[in-house]
Amino acid sequence: MKFLLALCLLAAGLSAEPQVIYSKSFPGSLPEWVQITLTKDGKGIYTDQKDDPQPLAFALTADQTSTIFALAEKLNFFNRPLESGLAVAKMGEKSFRWIDGDKAFEAKFNYTQDLDAQALHDWFEKITETESHRINLERAARFDKLGVNRALLLLQSSWERKRIVAPDQFYKTLERIVKNESYLNIARDRAAFLVNAFRAESEAKQ
Repeated sequence: MKFLLALCLLAAGLSAEPQVIYSKSFPGSLPEWVQITLTKDGKGIYTDQKDDPQPLAFALTADQTSTIFALAEKLNFFNRPLESGLAVAKMGEKSFRWIDGDKAFEAKFNYTQDLDAQALHDWFEKITETESHRINLERAARFDKLGVNRALLLLQSSWERKRIVAPDQFYKTLERIVKNESYLNIARDRAAFLVNAFRAESEAKQ
């Protein structure tokens, strides 16, 4: 009930904008379930627990948002099947949903051969990877100071592979690590490196 209330409160300010909603259910994977809601102004909500009382809010850049919504348009706003129908391994049940006022369409698939759908799926996988790092880093920073450097290493690895979106959402936690002498020096140095790298990348795109 708390989860539904939290989502309703977060979504209340987003309902006026067209929305793309992605969900994935894949028992045995990590995370096993994900839902991401993105509005046309770039505001997003991420949760990986159905009973999560505090879904994460994030914001994509204008370019990232326009790319995602352009792909949704190419896919006719999910008003057509995307499932390939091929006999392939189970890779999780995924769905794209479009909501715009009283218009709503949804397409579900395990595997699709549509290149635009594959590209859109990859964008949401990058968001999932980013938010998973955010959760892990914030948890380590609060409860496992010796594990902070490993969380930072994993974050850096994903960033080097171009898998991190909206890195500004990490600034607050990274800067807290940099300033707090109770963390290992190697972790503080790595956090400082990531802050500078994220900002440099952001400025280069402006």
